[in-house]
Amino acid sequence: MKYPVLFAVILSALLTTTSAIPVLAGEGDVVKIDKAQFKAKIMDYEKSPKVWKYEGKLPCVVDFYADWCGPCRLASPALEELAKKYKGKIVVYKVNTDQERELSTVFGISGIPAFLWVPQTGNPTMTSGVARSPTEIFTQFEKMITDVLLKK
Repeated sequence: MKYPVLFAVILSALLTTTSAIPVLAGEGDVVKIDKAQFKAKIMDYEKSPKVWKYEGKLPCVVDFYADWCGPCRLASPALEELAKKYKGKIVVYKVNTDQERELSTVFGISGIPAFLWVPQTGNPTMTSGVARSPTEIFTQFEKMITDVLLKK
């Protein structure tokens, strides 16, 4: 290659630029969030610690997970598929409990995977654990979506 340094600079700029592009919630992708994003998109528990006030525009599910967790890895494909299926109707967020310990503490996460199901209005529902098979997991999550997030 004639210009290896220039190529490296351009590649670095592209990688930095694309990683800085925000993922639009509700576009059918699972969105990983941190504490600041949680407070902005879901609930600012520091500003309003006693009253649930949802900040989002669409109902959401928050998956509290860890990379090393086998059941968490089993849940991920179902969440990804449901995020696409319900694109524009719900948002699927993921919070890494190893990186966001404060969020885990605030929501009393003692076992993972744990899921916070947040309807547009009303209070959220917390569940934990997953079924044994991918099909059962998908069915379990879809029932929560229809019964909790999209109920009329």
